[in-house]
Amino acid sequence: MTQTHATVDSSLDRQTDELVGEWLFLPDATELLGIRINRTKQLISERKLLAVRRDGKLMVPAAFIQDGQVIKGLPGTLTLLSDAGFDDIETLRWMFTADDTLPGTPVQALAENRGTEVRRRAQAMAF
Repeated sequence: MTQTHATVDSSLDRQTDELVGEWLFLPDATELLGIRINRTKQLISERKLLAVRRDGKLMVPAAFIQDGQVIKGLPGTLTLLSDAGFDDIETLRWMFTADDTLPGTPVQALAENRGTEVRRRAQAMAF
């Protein structure tokens, strides 16, 4: 049985919740992606998409989905951060915290197809 990162009911602190901003319920994320709910859950279990529980409901940051797809570079970035020892909440904090040297947040850089530098930084933290 594979472990699903999202089923761990990590306590989402207010600061991280506010950093992320807009959230999607799992069925809404599934609809935006144009896939079946089982496939969305598979993406989460494979660490290609990140979801956490907010008030007991599994939710996905809206910024992770753009034009009906998971933003380019997100799966690799999630893997790098996981390899660096980041849990789901730490990953969200890192992805949504502004970095003047990028500029913007890592998730904004991914959405703008500037993922090389984001992955480079994530990889550097793994060592």
